[in-house]
Amino acid sequence: MSKKNILFLFLYFSFAINLFAQEEKYPVYSGCAQTSEKNLQQCFLESVKKEVLNKIELPETLKKDNFEGTINILFLVNREGRFEMLYADTNYGDLKKILKHVFKNIPTAKPALYGDRPVEMRFIFPLTIPLGSAPKNTHIAKDKPKQLFFRKIKRPKTPKKIKLRFVKKAITQKGFYPEHQSVLNIPLSQSDYTFLDYYYNKNSAAHTDFKPFIYDDATKYVDLDAQKNALLKLRNSWFGRKFWNEHMLIVQDKDYWFTLNPIADLQLGKDNSGVSYTYNNTRAVQLQGGLGSHLNFSSTIYESQGRFADYINQFIIDNKPVNSNGLVPGKGRSKEFNTNGYDYPTAEGYISYAPNQFFNFQFGHGKNFIGDGYRSLFLSDTPSASPYIKIATTFWKIRYTNLWLFMDDVRPEAQINGANARKFVVMHNLSYNINKKLTISLFESVISDNASHDGLNINYINPIIFFRPIEFSRGESAGNALLGLGLKYKFTDNFLVYNQILVDELNLGNLTSGVGSWTNKFGFQIGAKYFNAFKIENLHLQTELNIVRPFTYSHANPILNYAHFNQPIAHPWGANFWEFIAIARYKKDRWFGNAKFIIGKKGFDIEGNNTSFGGDLYIDYNQRGSDVGQTLAQGNKTAIFIGDLQAGYLINPATNLKLFANISYRKFTPTITTTHFKATTTTWINFGFRTDLFNWYFDF
Repeated sequence: MSKKNILFLFLYFSFAINLFAQEEKYPVYSGCAQTSEKNLQQCFLESVKKEVLNKIELPETLKKDNFEGTINILFLVNREGRFEMLYADTNYGDLKKILKHVFKNIPTAKPALYGDRPVEMRFIFPLTIPLGSAPKNTHIAKDKPKQLFFRKIKRPKTPKKIKLRFVKKAITQKGFYPEHQSVLNIPLSQSDYTFLDYYYNKNSAAHTDFKPFIYDDATKYVDLDAQKNALLKLRNSWFGRKFWNEHMLIVQDKDYWFTLNPIADLQLGKDNSGVSYTYNNTRAVQLQGGLGSHLNFSSTIYESQGRFADYINQFIIDNKPVNSNGLVPGKGRSKEFNTNGYDYPTAEGYISYAPNQFFNFQFGHGKNFIGDGYRSLFLSDTPSASPYIKIATTFWKIRYTNLWLFMDDVRPEAQINGANARKFVVMHNLSYNINKKLTISLFESVISDNASHDGLNINYINPIIFFRPIEFSRGESAGNALLGLGLKYKFTDNFLVYNQILVDELNLGNLTSGVGSWTNKFGFQIGAKYFNAFKIENLHLQTELNIVRPFTYSHANPILNYAHFNQPIAHPWGANFWEFIAIARYKKDRWFGNAKFIIGKKGFDIEGNNTSFGGDLYIDYNQRGSDVGQTLAQGNKTAIFIGDLQAGYLINPATNLKLFANISYRKFTPTITTTHFKATTTTWINFGFRTDLFNWYFDF
């Protein structure tokens, strides 16, 4: 280990020890003021227990069911000394209401102190039923300040005398998950966003088409604290708490906070290509925090090596940037590592500022997604991260988002003095909730480059102007503009349909004539989501159809195409294809399972033929063979089938660390097989655990 690493560890643990070394004092309950400090804990616990048992009256439903057992109640004493019940481990709704009322009416106590500062403190109170079997003794852990734990316990068939155990947590006013009160982005994970979508779509004021969501916005629609608190495990050791429940390091005060977490993506697998094994080895660290109530920041640094299924390894080689050994999909430039492996370091980070309820400003290096589908025809998180500036404006029924992206063309022929050619992408997205059921979105984007030596043209900085007239006035070679329309209709809280229409170029006369004009460059998406399907809680189903005509997203000047780092920035298949997707996701407590199936056909260019068939965005569309007769999936028509099954377990809800196993099947069947373009069938089994902070798309 290097001296720098040793110094870092020394400072880290010294800081942590100092952090936990502060003196912690229990709340002082009425009647305990004169109690000695030694007996203060016991007085508080006995007083609260007595108060609860004296005030509670069990509902008739429990008596009717002859319920016997223990119900864990999670409550807190806030900085003002008031009591509040947060969670009760029971399905009896009437009992929960009674308990909330009981704790709300407990007399105010003198709040807990951490050093000389009032803090919130949380407890778990196991209420045994029948009430006559309530434990007579109390016990409190006497070690250092704990973070919050929670576990479900098996209810005994016969009443037993169990020690009353309060498990405490000393924190500041920002809570156990300070990010929930911030304007940070919720990690862009498709599986997690499916469940967030359910809560968002129950509220008519929510906007769901621009992602990632912001925590401060999400808390309007879903109680994120309560969801995570319900999953917490009872762990007394420092390592147990940090591994199962908490941020590795959390520091917070009235005007600032930050968390520091190690991140891992460790996978081991095997495909049928003959390679000995596949693997991924990602080690990373994430720092997040806030200064004041309006400014937040996040930074994540990854160091990774990997070897993947054979078709992905081939993609890495075929799409390598200039002066590089490969391009790891979604990550970027890589270099060779051992045998058939790749080393691909990456970094992401951003600053988020919300001066008021109307505006959020972000500047960073990361990914964004526009749409309600699994795929997006406007903007996807498929390619590598890129620098961006984003302004989100929310008022009345409207959310208007401006996005400026700085992207790279990494082809050898696009190099300028040894550097990647830079392109500028500007996007506007207007989401309008017409009523409780219908939402309409208007989208426009334009891509420009440095060819005219004016960089990002001043016309494209204007946040409200329409791009198409500007593109027309400056000439075809000055930019590439696209328009889009999105619709979402909610039939019920549990069922909705969504749609995207992307127009690159459209000639209505040619469209209705049926001649297959190449100028009809557009894409179409329609999908449906069924939440809590068949009345099964947390079973969410989704289907989606995507169609993109040949030559869509491409340009006469390839640098102006809709791509970044050799990958499309919308649908990962590019253009000239149709695709149908079916997805099922389910979770129960910390367990989860996903199933995904994709069928489709895409037209590739034919090896040895210089004609462009409209599927490769990096080919000049003037290389087309004809102006008419352009049909969907033309060229080397290839049938694609992908199936993926995954099951896993959420290890830590604070960091989103997951244990998983999955099996993927991919069948790739071109009409014309050549030396470098072959029919392949891949079966890939993978095991591992990863901090789920991003989407990784291998379904191409």
